[in-house]
Amino acid sequence: MDLRQMEVVVAVAEERGFTAAAQRLHVVQSAVSSTVRALERELGTPLFDRTTHRVSLTPAGEAFVPAARATLRAAEQARSAVDAARGQLRGRVTVGTMQGVWADLHRPLAALRAEHPGVVVRLRQGAVTDIRQALREGTVDLAVVALDRQQQRGLVTRLLAREEMVLVSAPGRVLGGAGPDGRFTLAEAARLPLVDFTPGWAIRLAVDRAFRAAAVERESTFEVNDIVAASELVRADLGVCVMPISIADRFPDLDKHRFDRHAPSWKVMVVQPRGEAPPAVAALLRHMA
Repeated sequence: MDLRQMEVVVAVAEERGFTAAAQRLHVVQSAVSSTVRALERELGTPLFDRTTHRVSLTPAGEAFVPAARATLRAAEQARSAVDAARGQLRGRVTVGTMQGVWADLHRPLAALRAEHPGVVVRLRQGAVTDIRQALREGTVDLAVVALDRQQQRGLVTRLLAREEMVLVSAPGRVLGGAGPDGRFTLAEAARLPLVDFTPGWAIRLAVDRAFRAAAVERESTFEVNDIVAASELVRADLGVCVMPISIADRFPDLDKHRFDRHAPSWKVMVVQPRGEAPPAVAALLRHMA
């Protein structure tokens, strides 16, 4: 058994297929299949159940993959330690993030690239629940996300930004229900057609939490999983949307309205598993001030 075999099995498990794993590893599918079969023969048991439509882990595979990930991480850390001793920092950092979170992420990435060009960074975008699970499984080294207090358990967090959310509407749209200062209450916003993000999104979690705290019920007119799609619906005057002001500022033609109380808010933080970070991860963290 060698590291390459482990890498192939982990890729098949994460991509849920041999074709996608081959694309990720930049090899032909037959090479992935033969590597997996050879390892299964060596172990004396199948690691995957293969059907026409999907590939899933067997119980043996479920046990093998986490151990393989840990071995691959240890090997990567060993290489990084040797490179650091030679004054050369190399390695790979996988960063999890969500759509719309921390638009300035490119700044620390650029600084890391300038300081350590041998470090490869992979960005993995997903819902907050998926990223949190990936942190626990070790498939993501660190994440820039918005978590509530319960979701932070077992993880090391550092606050990057805190901001209010605003109500975004079509350009020039006169919204009924605003107070004399142009601000809205959540109850007034709930009477308008709402463009919501899908459950599991950090924005949706924060908005749901704010409406619950204000004891206001609402119904979504539209649900989307893309910020640009939300902005297009708002621009077409099909509804209004609650989003962080930093995201709303990306669409300067849309009108923004503040809330007068119980304003939804979120906190963006950098999150990592407990324990000492590998050198490449530590280098990126230093640039996330």
